[in-house]
Order: sequence, then structure tokens, then C-alpha cells
Amino acid sequence: MELGIGIGWRPEIADEVEALAGIDWVEAVAENLCADHLPDSLVRLRERGVRVVPHGVALGLGGADRPDPVRLASLAARAELLGTPLVTEHIAFVRAGGPLTASPRLEAGHLLPVPRTRDALDVLCENVRIAQDSLPVPLALENIAALIAWPGEELTEGQFLAELVERTGVRLLIDVANLHTNHVNLGQDPAKALDELPVEAIAYVHVAGGVEKNGVWHDTHAHPVTAPVLDVLAELRSRVDPPGVLLERDDAFPPAGELAGELDAIRATLRRAAPPTRGPGAAPGVGSASASASASASASASASASASASASGEGPGRAVRGGDRPPVAPAPAGARDRTAVAQAALLSALVAGTPAPEGFDHRRLRVQSRALAAKRADVVAKVAPELPEILGDGYRAAFLAYADGRPMSGGYRRDALDFAEHVLIAGGPADPAARRRLTYWWQDRAGARPPRRGTRLIRAARAVLVGR
Repeated sequence: MELGIGIGWRPEIADEVEALAGIDWVEAVAENLCADHLPDSLVRLRERGVRVVPHGVALGLGGADRPDPVRLASLAARAELLGTPLVTEHIAFVRAGGPLTASPRLEAGHLLPVPRTRDALDVLCENVRIAQDSLPVPLALENIAALIAWPGEELTEGQFLAELVERTGVRLLIDVANLHTNHVNLGQDPAKALDELPVEAIAYVHVAGGVEKNGVWHDTHAHPVTAPVLDVLAELRSRVDPPGVLLERDDAFPPAGELAGELDAIRATLRRAAPPTRGPGAAPGVGSASASASASASASASASASASASASGEGPGRAVRGGDRPPVAPAPAGARDRTAVAQAALLSALVAGTPAPEGFDHRRLRVQSRALAAKRADVVAKVAPELPEILGDGYRAAFLAYADGRPMSGGYRRDALDFAEHVLIAGGPADPAARRRLTYWWQDRAGARPPRRGTRLIRAARAVLVGR
């Protein structure tokens, strides 16, 4: 399945994406799409023949719990709505606690790394098989960026991904920016990871920007793509011709011309890194060029075998349905419990201020904790833009103070309501007009049922009067 060159579709740049030349496909965050209605921009793109791939961020397949059937059904519905050739998610956990640990459920609001241990791999494989049996199209999983490393890991990233593919037949979404992030933050060699993973299982590739602060690389998706990230893309291209490559941007969106320039840089990198073709009788290459050509040929052969297996109903390329596979093998006894305890301890240290688990770098944990709180503040400001408008310059400091030791237990909308309630209980904001506006905002959204139309009109008029 060839995808070509794509870009992440976001509502903020919908017009720019539609106007970009040479876009073969787009990727949209699955949780931001309604299950029964597409944004007009995506409808127009599909009418032009542009494929749309849903990219999930909330399943938490690397978590200790089995996948939530409601979330799986929601992702499946979006796949059906879009007529997509595949869906994608992440090798990560996003929540912890709950019945397995007899502790409160905690939400990270972010993708956190899975320990590369046998226990975690067993749990992940079972979760992936459950997800595959629930989805109407093939599933591909993305490697994530990390600020922290788990102590006592038993496998490298490449080994972990290779065994995951072998045991489940899942496809891979390789993010070269995340490989670069893990190189800077954790000392992991991107070339080694690429050497170890099964490149023939790659469904497509992500390219994104980030920024380095105090020796830590932050995968922001809000900065330009850097040369080192393009170097990792070149490393990958020297081994295999990926079916698709996509530019991701999630914030601080630049003008359309800059997006087009980054796409051109991606295309140029792919052209330059392609292994040279040799005609009959040509002398074999030497050094890295020869090795790259050999690796590419091996990958092509493996890809052909995979395609053949897919056509016959086997291998990672097929649409997986419940009746097509043997029953899902459960993870070994105790693996989920041990994984649950470890993940809950880490997440609690990051978002609830509990002591750091043994073996972790305490400085890096503080960096990750601050990053999680900052992301919460940013996302809540997008979900509830009235809050920074009402609180003004004091919004961010007030939210970070609220988030310190107060983990997110629901989604971001619940977090916005809880934050507003916290500010009001504490006697804020100091300005009486702002306090009235925040009170009315909270009342409008915290009731047991939405207010009737007449009530909304009265409150809207009252808000106008208060704002004068």
C-alpha cells in the first residue's frame, strides 16, 4: 500500500493543507473527529482522492489494563467513516492505577514510555491482538519519544519492536524525530534501532520538529524540522523505501510557505538517501553505500514476502478480524499486575508528587513532571479558551499551581472545570468582574444537564454586561 507524501491535518491549518501542492494523504487525530460527521475540509480532501488516516492517542495499548472496548469501538467507527486503509496508535501508556493496583485512576494527558521488559512486552502483545480483533483495518503502532528511561530494561528499542511485530503481525509507524529525541535524551543510537527493527513492517514514517533545552530534547511538534531529524530519515531511507512519509505539526503553526518548504526538504532527503541503482555489470559499491543497497534489497524481498502473505490472509498487512486469528493468548500470570504497579508508581510520582520509584533519574523525572503540567495548561487553554481570556496573564501560573499535586482523573474538559472550581473556591480571581464571569462560565458547564436556550441567552447577555 503506497501512501506517498502527507501532512498532519489539524483544524488550525485546514485551509493551508487543502492548498498545499503534492499532498497524497493526510493524518487526523482520531479523538478530535466526530464518529458520524467529518469536518468540511476533510470531506473536500477525500472528494479529491486524498486519503485520510485516523491517528489515535488515547488507547494506551502499552498500559497494564486491557484496551477499553468503548475506545476501540470509537476508533473502529472513525476508520469506517473515513474508509481508511489503516489506523494508527502508539506504543505507550497514558493512564495507570485503578482496580489492578487498588489505587485511584490517574491520567497522564500524554504518551509515556513502556518499559522494555518481558512483562511489558507480553502485556502489549495481548493488548495489540485485542485491538486488532476489534478494528476493521490493519493497525500500525508508533514508537514514542521519551524524557525518561526505565531502570532494568531487558531489550533495546529495536529488539522490542521486532519481537512485537513477530508475535502480533502489527505494522510499524516509525517516527524519526522520536528516534532522534531518544538519541539526545537517552543515548540510544537511531542507526542501531533501525538495524534491529523489521523495516519491511513499516507502514509509514513521521517527521516532526522539536527543540533542545538544557541538554534535553523536547519533541514539541511546534518547531521546524531540524537537520539531525532529516539525517535519521536518510538513515531509514538507505535501508528501505517507506510506503509513506508524513510531516507532523501540532502547534505554533507557520505560514503555508514554511510548511511547503519542510515538505520539500523531506522529499529532497528521500531522493538523496535512496540507494544507488546498479545496471548489469556495474561494479559493486563499497562501504556504507554497498551496505545500504544490500539492506534495501533485503528489505524489498521481505516486503514482497509480506505482501504475498497478506494476499493469502497472513502477515502484518491484512485487515485483522476476530474470526481470522487464533484466540488471543493471555499475558503470563502476574505480568499485568507487575506492570500495573510499576506504571502506577511512575505516573503517581509524575503527576501526584509521590516519591520517585527506585532507579529513575530524579532530575529527569522533574523535567517530565513539569512538561506534563505545561501540556495540561496548554491543552486546557485550547479546550476552554475562555479561561485564559478571563484570567489573563495569571492563567498559566494559576493552572500550574493547581496542577501541582492534583492529577488529572478525567479528560481535559473535566480538568478545565476542576481548575475553574479550584480558583473559585480559593477566592479568585481578585477582580470582581472576572470572578463573576468565571462563576457563570463554570455554572454553564458544570450542571447536571445543559442549560435551556432561554437560560443560555440570559447568561450570554449577563456576560456582556459584566464585561463592560
